[in-house]
Amino acid sequence: MKKIGVALLGLGNIGSGVMKVLQENGELIKCREGMEIEVKRILVRNLKKKRSVEVDPALLTDDFNQIINDGSIDIIAEFMGGEMPAFTYISEALKRGKSVITANKEVIAKHWDELEEEAKRSGAGLYFEASVAGGIPIIKPLRRSLQANRILTLMGIINGTTNFILTRMSEEGRTFEDVLSEAQRRGYAEPDPTADIEGYDARYKLSILSTLCFRNRVRVDNIYCEGIRGVAADDIKYAKELGFGIKLLAIAKKLNGKIEARVHPTFIPLSHPLYAVRDSYNAIFIKGDMVGDIMFYGRGAGDLPTASAIVSDIVTAGQNNGAHHSFRLEVEKPEIEDNWIDEYYMRLVVLDKPGVLAEIAGIFGRHNVSLDTVMQKQRDHDHATIIFITHEAREKWIHEALEEIKRSPAVISVESLIRVER
Repeated sequence: MKKIGVALLGLGNIGSGVMKVLQENGELIKCREGMEIEVKRILVRNLKKKRSVEVDPALLTDDFNQIINDGSIDIIAEFMGGEMPAFTYISEALKRGKSVITANKEVIAKHWDELEEEAKRSGAGLYFEASVAGGIPIIKPLRRSLQANRILTLMGIINGTTNFILTRMSEEGRTFEDVLSEAQRRGYAEPDPTADIEGYDARYKLSILSTLCFRNRVRVDNIYCEGIRGVAADDIKYAKELGFGIKLLAIAKKLNGKIEARVHPTFIPLSHPLYAVRDSYNAIFIKGDMVGDIMFYGRGAGDLPTASAIVSDIVTAGQNNGAHHSFRLEVEKPEIEDNWIDEYYMRLVVLDKPGVLAEIAGIFGRHNVSLDTVMQKQRDHDHATIIFITHEAREKWIHEALEEIKRSPAVISVESLIRVER
């Protein structure tokens, strides 16, 4: 029976989940894998804090040196969250030749290159299945199962908080602020929900996924990012009338040697598989040139789903005897496309008088934007709401057209601009 000594960095929600998995399914892992996983040390901030899982108090320490200097520890699993001190601990562990399992998408997205080099030098393993989409196996398939493919497109719902909010807004007709408060009460959203609702969490994850898909380094600052705060109940209502739903999508495409990567609210058809992904669930839709369309679906967060991915990585690291498997890039600095082609939904409030619609259509035409759908909706005194969906157009053309439209005396406001993916 192979014995693997493991240290856990953190004993919060995810760390407690890892302990539960090992306590409840440790014997199953022994039987299936011929491997006994023994937790040797657990790094915590407060040694006396009451825990949601029973652990031997002798395992707890608030001193990382006790872990890094312990020769019986082969693998360090980190789920502290945040960039620091997690990056420092991961880097030091790899330098000492200890394999690292991490759920930290921010550290991987920002410091993958440095950690990869450290792992190469020491030969230690670096595993991060749990950094994206919780319990959904997506990192290993991209690295180990789809090598025979050129990945053409990735579209995913990879943030459960925003998907919960948009689901409830769509199904119950509630406002963003109302549903956000519920998400915070239920623990789906943090007291400071900025990372989720502004799209930053999804941007970190898309950096990792798109790098894996295209074998090109797609950095966080290469990714356009827009959150859901501006999505109004009216937009959701009009989307349904037009046969669409709204999701916060992470999108990556490789066309003509250029990579586009973006996170933003998106109209998708009600018939699209991603529209059926509700509440806090995640899903990732991939198109490969050989495999065609495939979708990965499941719980993208939570203690036990994420712990499932972490323990899987611990088993894999143990089977590999900690050996590092290098990730080969085809291009280190790819060409990034920031003027992509899409369709666009826009909602404007204008003066309700003759000639306004013709003026706006003329402005769009001057900027090479043709219109697919035009609808006048509600009227309020001398104002009217007009909905547009364009044919395919360049991002730059849309923004140039809107800048001119905003200067028109007949236009009160541009309320919404949402991209459309069919």
